Amino acid sequence: MKKEFERPTWDEYFMLQAELAKLRSNCITRQVGAVIVRDHRQIATGYNGTPPGIKNCYEGGCKRCQLRAEGKIASGEALDRCICNHAEANAIMHCAILGVGSGTKDTTLYTTFVTCLECSKMAITTGVRRIVCLDSYPETDYQLLQDAKVEVTVLDKNRMKYWVRVLLEEPTPNLIPK
Repeated sequence: MKKEFERPTWDEYFMLQAELAKLRSNCITRQVGAVIVRDHRQIATGYNGTPPGIKNCYEGGCKRCQLRAEGKIASGEALDRCICNHAEANAIMHCAILGVGSGTKDTTLYTTFVTCLECSKMAITTGVRRIVCLDSYPETDYQLLQDAKVEVTVLDKNRMKYWVRVLLEEPTPNLIPK
């Protein structure tokens, strides 16, 4: 039986990259991945966790995350006490660290959760024009993003699950054109 040739859309493709990046997260409360893209080219990735050289979150490095994991702090509360860098912030910082030409100007930020207020401000300031995400976040200011003319697109999680299943399937050799 011949299988039709299909591939992910650009948005699905780069969101799969963000999903992959989140696997490196060392946060004990929420794993997030981010990818910054310009002209269909990935220029940076990031995942959330403690800064380099600081004890990992899962090793007790962030007291705020520990309290949240214990149910003593609700999601979105006391974020100013969290020492973990957000995935989006890490991706933006990596553009600066690596000297990526023109930083994040006119880029798309793919993130597994929509940006928090602080990351939204960073994205706006550095010229991100579009944010593509899979899920909401309690500290998002959608009005701020709208005022800054940053487009927010939410992808269908079921499509991502579909592509993960396709990725894990055995290859089909029957994709020869008619």
